[in-house]
Order: sequence, then structure tokens, then C-alpha cells
Amino acid sequence: MQIWVDADACPNAIKPILFKAAERCEVTCIFVANVAIALPNSKWLTRKVVPSGFDEADLYIEQNVAAGDLVITSDIPLASDCIERGALVMTSKGEQYTRENIKQKLQMRDFMDQMRSSGFETGGSAPFGDRDKAAFANALDRLLAKRPR
Repeated sequence: MQIWVDADACPNAIKPILFKAAERCEVTCIFVANVAIALPNSKWLTRKVVPSGFDEADLYIEQNVAAGDLVITSDIPLASDCIERGALVMTSKGEQYTRENIKQKLQMRDFMDQMRSSGFETGGSAPFGDRDKAAFANALDRLLAKRPR
């Protein structure tokens, strides 16, 4: 298992959790973004800088993820593509996307896009807080504990 992080939109608060988990579990964690992400020196942490452009990081992850890998992203289309490739997907708030719930998430995303393009104010996500950070850490620990060795 490798952990792929859609680092362009990854909250800074969860990066140290990922750093520690990679070390503790001896699993490679790859941070993909179109800018260089500062990482501690570790053989378990790597960065991949992709060209600037729309969805370049997503495309790189999608093309390189393997079945059984874990992807950290809140990008629903990327999540759907990774699930199709057999990867596990979790958001930065600890929610797991699965074959069972991803179609509903895509439909809701598309509906909200239509609402916004029609001029409706839909608001944004709630700010990332301590509760989200704890939920992410707990969900990550559960997923890593279940991984095959």
C-alpha cells in the first residue's frame, strides 16, 4: 500500500498526521501538487511536483494509483476514478468514499454545481477544525490497521 495525497487542497493540519503515520507504519506517502510541498526528511515521504494546470495532480494520481493504495482527497471525480482502480479513498475530514456511496456523492456534486451556475448561493464547506483533524487521524489509523502486510 502507498498513500497518495492530493496535496493541492490538503489542509496543513493533517500533514503531520500523515508524516507520523507513514513513519510508524513504514508506508510510502506521496504528496502530489503543482508546487513543492515542504516535507520532513524521511524515506517514507516523497513529493511529486506536476505541471501547473487544471487537474494535473488529480490526473497524475489517477494514472499511478494501484489497487489497495489509499488516496487522500476531497475531489469527488478523482475519488470515483481511484475507486474504479481498486484504491481506498478518504477525505481530509476522515470520510471514506466507497463504491456504495460515490455515485450519490457525484450526483450531489453535480446538483450543487448546477445550483451555483444558476445563481444560487450554496455556501461553502465548514472550516476545517479540531474535530475534523481527530476524525481524520482516527479513520487513517483504522484503515492502516486493516491493511495487508
